[in-house]
Amino acid sequence: MWSGNRSGGASSWDGGGAAGGGSPGPAGPLSRAPPFSPGTYERLALLLGGVGLLGAGGNLLVLILYSKARRLRTPTHLLLVNISLSDLLVSLLGVTFAFVSCLRNGWVWDAAGCAWDGFSRNLFGIVSIATLTVLAYERYVRVVRARAVSFPWAWRAITYIWLYSLAWSGAPLLGWNRYILDIHGLGCAVDWKSKDANDASFVLFLLLGCLVAPVGVMAHCYGHILYSVRRLRCVEDLQTIQVIKILKYEKKVAKMCFLMIFTFLTFWMPYIVTCFLVVNGYGHLVTPTVSVISYLFAKSSSVYNPVIYFFMIRKFRRSLLQLLCFRLLRCQRPVEDPPAGSEMRTRPIVVSQKDGDRPKKKVTFNSSSIIFIITTDESLSAEDSDKTRGSKIDVIQVRPL
Repeated sequence: MWSGNRSGGASSWDGGGAAGGGSPGPAGPLSRAPPFSPGTYERLALLLGGVGLLGAGGNLLVLILYSKARRLRTPTHLLLVNISLSDLLVSLLGVTFAFVSCLRNGWVWDAAGCAWDGFSRNLFGIVSIATLTVLAYERYVRVVRARAVSFPWAWRAITYIWLYSLAWSGAPLLGWNRYILDIHGLGCAVDWKSKDANDASFVLFLLLGCLVAPVGVMAHCYGHILYSVRRLRCVEDLQTIQVIKILKYEKKVAKMCFLMIFTFLTFWMPYIVTCFLVVNGYGHLVTPTVSVISYLFAKSSSVYNPVIYFFMIRKFRRSLLQLLCFRLLRCQRPVEDPPAGSEMRTRPIVVSQKDGDRPKKKVTFNSSSIIFIITTDESLSAEDSDKTRGSKIDVIQVRPL
């Protein structure tokens, strides 16, 4: 196994176990003997293989559905696809190294393999939590601010997410901390245990920038969403079926995003706890068994997102049925066009209460769309908005979903 320490500056690969060879490796004190029995390695290989196949199959199906179905091509679903792409890469690349090591009863890769495994593991994990943070903000803008994000906004957000994740994942490759073999010997991670000022500073900023800050943003966004949903329940004028459907859809998507965040944190929590124990000097409590269990939980997080999509998003279910050459009866019914010249009169149905100096929000309805009007004039209606282009108002049109 790998042996060596940071202070000595030298590291070596001890021939033995399944590793063999004598090529140099990354620094980091590790045991010579494999931490698990051959039977345990076989069971771990079976679990990792199952996680890899399920994760790759489910997330690849999400990408195929997004490319085939026009109805799924929305900015929100584009962010979901970014998570699926990250999970797909985890299933294909992140599990492979550990799976092969289980088949060989120990880590079999060299220094470059360890660096790549740690880099990819960090990269895809940060991409997932950063995308979930952006999704929480998108739901906040949609539900609380009554604004719809655009495709250019979503593409810019995805670009910033990957650049942000690459910066944090590439820092150990440039000398700010390093990637070493984990306690379980099946993968590499950041050196959490080192007390060197350079290594400890990276660990501190990594936890703040990639865990504390994202969780804080998500808590803030969903706190406001919950408050807004409770206020909507108090409104008794929501008698228009089309408006109710749209509001229910927005709340359902918000619930789905919250469930994704909760599940992600739940699956990663064992690994986060073990990292905190090691950082705070309680590394002796983290045995190879505890370490590998937390590792498996984190890897299995790539499996559940497609399941959540199909259970909570009807569009995904319908698109899957269409991909499998089935049709829902209600989808086959043609949509009747309204007769020419018969336009329903637009009328305000919801007027929010003033909050300090904040402008008043009006929700109006007509035959083709829901219009959110942000204004400080109580007497302004949706019909007046077309006549007063010069006045300071903000009109956002949201088509029925």
